Amino acid sequence: MRKVLLTAVAVCSLVAASSVAGAQEKLKIGMMATLSGALTSGGEDGVRGVQVALKQLGNKIAGREVELIIATTDASPDSALRAARKLVEQDKVQVIVGPLSGSEGIAIRDYSKTVPNVTVVDGSSGALETTYVNPSPNYFRFNSNGAMWMAGLGDYVFKDKGYKKVAVIAEDYSFPYTQVFGFALGYCGAGGQITQRQWVPLGTKDFGSVIANIPDDVDAVFLGLGGGDAVNFLNQYSQTGGNAKFVGGSIMVDQTVLSSRGAAKKLLVGTPSSGGVADAWDDPRWKAWVKAYQDAFPADKRFASPSLFATNYYNAFTALATALGKVNADLSDGGAKLRAELAKVELDAPNGKIKLDDDRQAIATTFITEVAELPNGELTNKFVRTVPNVNKTMGLSPEAFKAVGLPSRTNPECKK
Repeated sequence: MRKVLLTAVAVCSLVAASSVAGAQEKLKIGMMATLSGALTSGGEDGVRGVQVALKQLGNKIAGREVELIIATTDASPDSALRAARKLVEQDKVQVIVGPLSGSEGIAIRDYSKTVPNVTVVDGSSGALETTYVNPSPNYFRFNSNGAMWMAGLGDYVFKDKGYKKVAVIAEDYSFPYTQVFGFALGYCGAGGQITQRQWVPLGTKDFGSVIANIPDDVDAVFLGLGGGDAVNFLNQYSQTGGNAKFVGGSIMVDQTVLSSRGAAKKLLVGTPSSGGVADAWDDPRWKAWVKAYQDAFPADKRFASPSLFATNYYNAFTALATALGKVNADLSDGGAKLRAELAKVELDAPNGKIKLDDDRQAIATTFITEVAELPNGELTNKFVRTVPNVNKTMGLSPEAFKAVGLPSRTNPECKK
């Protein structure tokens, strides 16, 4: 009888120890961040966005401490695939936030189909195809795509700024294709002309021949560049003494560029653009997010205002945390309950209300902005107007949008 009693006590002790261990088990979340290459500054700010979200959560979701595992990419599809496989196969994560760049997103959408028990929440990538062509059931995107970020800009540039003819300089991959696609739909539809499109490799160092080829008879140049490429272009263009007016792609006028060193960035003052954020938006939720971001990091370790990347990663992580909370962070069913909850999440985000469509693509607000210089010399995106509830077909019927075709170097044609 004594032996049986001791055995029972031992079993109870083991159960109690196991329960304590289970309660303390960390929740692993993978994050893909572009921390090398031309878009490094955006990747670093994406990490800051997630860090703010974690701080607001007390680093816990459903009572479990979060272990954030960051895998580095360089904006290329191959690097994104290596990072995702490392997170899934070595680190054994079941949820991933990321990636950042357009072609990375397309690659990870396809990869996600091979690991159906892994849930991916896009970080900030903006290629149209990611959620429009053969979308993956376990891939969710709480940010607009690059075309959606251009909603309303073409009409504003043509009618309000009076730019009747433009040339394009943009990076040669899926996200800039998508941005020019969205801009052209509105701009050419309003009557504008795109007379030239120059495509440059991501990571271009020498823009000399590109600058020399800018036509003299255009009213402005649309710049679909970002990160280091944007800064290199501005520095080299300033040395030529050029005085062209610009229209900015979403990440051309982002804080990743506006907060860069040197005076060449001031060439952007007055530049109209559009995207998922407006630095100077006078909205309480946006102002609270800006303060939380600024308070979280020393001034020399962040931008003057959270970038598009920080905001998108913050929203992505917040959406994921919301859904994980709904299922008590239980992923024992391969994440099925989590994905069901994610599809229903609606964010009252710092940059407006966000909900998902049937393909798990955000329907969200686009901001028309213009670059302005503040009294202290810093540059900001002055708020002009919002375009609410932008969807993936840009307000066109699904049939009409499909007929336009997919973004490419030459599509869409510029016609009214």
